[in-house]
Amino acid sequence: MTTFEELQNRINKLQSAMQEKAIGAALIVERANLFYFSGTAQNSHLFVPAEGDPILFVKKSLTRAQQESALKHIVPFSSWEALANCIHEKITPSSPIGIEMDVLPANLYFRYQEKLPNYRLVDLSKITRQIRSIKSDYEIGQMKEAALVNKSVFNYARDTIKEGMTEVELAGHLEFHARTLGHQGAVRMRGFNQELYYGHILTGENAAAISFFDGPTGGSGLNPSFPQGAGVSLIRKNEPILIDFVSVLRGYMVDQTRIFCLGSPPLHLLKAHQVAIEIKNALAETGKPGLKCGELFTKASAMAAKAGLANHFMGYVEKVNFIGHGVGIELDELPIITPGYDQALIEGMVFALEPKFIFPSEGTVGIEDTFLVGPDGLIQLTEFDDEIQNL
Repeated sequence: MTTFEELQNRINKLQSAMQEKAIGAALIVERANLFYFSGTAQNSHLFVPAEGDPILFVKKSLTRAQQESALKHIVPFSSWEALANCIHEKITPSSPIGIEMDVLPANLYFRYQEKLPNYRLVDLSKITRQIRSIKSDYEIGQMKEAALVNKSVFNYARDTIKEGMTEVELAGHLEFHARTLGHQGAVRMRGFNQELYYGHILTGENAAAISFFDGPTGGSGLNPSFPQGAGVSLIRKNEPILIDFVSVLRGYMVDQTRIFCLGSPPLHLLKAHQVAIEIKNALAETGKPGLKCGELFTKASAMAAKAGLANHFMGYVEKVNFIGHGVGIELDELPIITPGYDQALIEGMVFALEPKFIFPSEGTVGIEDTFLVGPDGLIQLTEFDDEIQNL
C-alpha cells in the first residue's frame, strides 16, 4: 500500500505545478493517474484543489478504496451534482480546472462541460506525466523488485525452451512462471489503442513481422483481433528467439529483452547483436543528468550507421523513431529517447533502452534494459547476461 507520506509528496508536486500555471483544481479519472495520486485504482474522480486536501469521490468500490488509499477524504460519488457543488465550494467560478485531455473520453469531457459551465477546462496531462517521470525512492524500490522477476523469467526460459515448441506455448510457460512470482498480469499503456500482453515472445521470421504496436517488433499474434505478439511459429535450431518481457509488481514495471537460440544464429545476426550491446553500453556511459534525450538517439543512430546496419536499426522499412521510453506505472511514460526531443535527463527518471536490429525473413536481434538516471549517470536496474543465450 502506498503510504500517506508518499501520496502527499505527489499531491504537493501536483499542487505546486497547478499554482505555477494558475490552475484552480484538477479532476483525475484515468486509472494510472488515480493509482499514482490516490493509491487506489477503484472507479473514482480525484478532486485536487490547488490548495487544501484532495477528495476522492468513489463510484465503485468505496469499501476497496477506503482499504487501499491513505488519503484522508474518501467519499461516495453520489451524483454529478454533488461533485459539481463540491467544486463550487472549493474554487471560484472561472478558475481553470485541469483534466487529462490526452486520454479522457469525449463523452466525459462533454459531461464536465455540462456540469461545470462556469469553469474553463484545461489540459493537465503534460503536468501529470512530467511529475510521474521522476521516480521516488519508493517507486525505484518497486521497480528493482520487478527486475528480479524478469531475471527469474529469463533463467526459467533457459530450462524451458525446446525445439518444436510454439511461440505461444513458450509464452504460456514464462507468463505462468511470472505470475507465481507476483506479476499482476496487466501491462498498462497510455497511448490510444496501444495494448500489450506481457511482452513479445517471437522466433525467427515472426520476430520481424510488423504490426500496429508502437515498437520495433510486432509479431503476428494469434488472430487479427490482437495482431501482435506470440503466434504459432515453431522454435527451430539456429533461429534467434526474442524474449521482450515486461514484469509488473504492485503497479510498477520494468522492460527487458534478451535473445535465446537453440544453436547459433547466422554470423551477420551475431555481429548485429554485438553492435546492439555496444550501443547500449555507450548510451549507458553517455547518459547523465542534463543531457538531452535526442542526443542519445543521435549517438545510437550514428553507431548503427557506422556498423553498416542503418537499414535494420529499430525496424526495417516501417521503423520506429525512438530507441528508449520511460517506464513506471505505464509502459510508455516520459522521457522518450527520440530525435529532436529537447527534454534533459533528470535524476530519478527511469527508462528502457532497446537498440534492436530487424532482418526480414530471419528475425530480430538486440537488447533492452531499464535504467535509472542517477546523480552521476545511468544505473541499470535489470540484470541478465547480455550475450545471446545459446542453448
